Amino acid sequence: MDTIRVMMVDDEPLIRKVVKMEMNSRALSIESGDVDGSVMRRVEMTETFADGPSLTAALAGGTPPPDYLLVDMEFQGEPTGGLQITRRIHERYPEVRIIIFSGRFDNPPDDGNAADPDRKQRVHDIGHVVMDALALGASAFVSKNATGGFSVENILRAVACLERGERFYFNYPVMLTLKEAAERYFAIAASHDPAFALTDTERQLLLLEAAGCTASEISDRLGETDKAIQERQKDLSRRLGIVNKSAARVAKAISLGLVDTADVRFLPRT
Repeated sequence: MDTIRVMMVDDEPLIRKVVKMEMNSRALSIESGDVDGSVMRRVEMTETFADGPSLTAALAGGTPPPDYLLVDMEFQGEPTGGLQITRRIHERYPEVRIIIFSGRFDNPPDDGNAADPDRKQRVHDIGHVVMDALALGASAFVSKNATGGFSVENILRAVACLERGERFYFNYPVMLTLKEAAERYFAIAASHDPAFALTDTERQLLLLEAAGCTASEISDRLGETDKAIQERQKDLSRRLGIVNKSAARVAKAISLGLVDTADVRFLPRT
């Protein structure tokens, strides 16, 4: 049976020992590939490291890069030390898929007060770090505090998801945090300009863009010249504070509640 090779970087010796022992002693395997060409592959943890320099030294010394690398986020009191490891490995070995393995991204308890400003800030900070990790090359996030306690099955789910060809994986505790962070982001964005309003023509323009119309088709439907429509599009993009792209205009208008997705009528393909 073909093997998926996994390595791990975590500064907690017990975590390294338990994860490696659990993964290898149970001979765990997953289905890899698409429906037409799937195969069963064994998942094996080959090496563990206490820090980034130990890992990079081993790889530079001839140790073959793994298929997957588990990276803890916090190292020796540095809350986001894992970001540097993620960046270095992704730059040097872009084929290695990186799974962030940490309890740092769990949805923080509200202690009966979800409006507490400290909690709001923590949710914002967590969401920001997750986005940074994605930008630096991370592909998945697995919580050490998943429902039912830690289990290597949580890691296997991430590997199986990525092996199916999906680009990202987030398990449940991390998803809760991202959901709350996104809700707060959109609420803040909407509150920045409460007076922002669309004219009827601008709203129709956005709905036609959402339906898939080109600028020329929009001009025909609205009875304006192509140039006039293009100027309206540029003005909307400027007011919304985004790049001059139809998808960005539509997405921002929806996020601000200026356009209701229920009003979008997609055009049939011809």
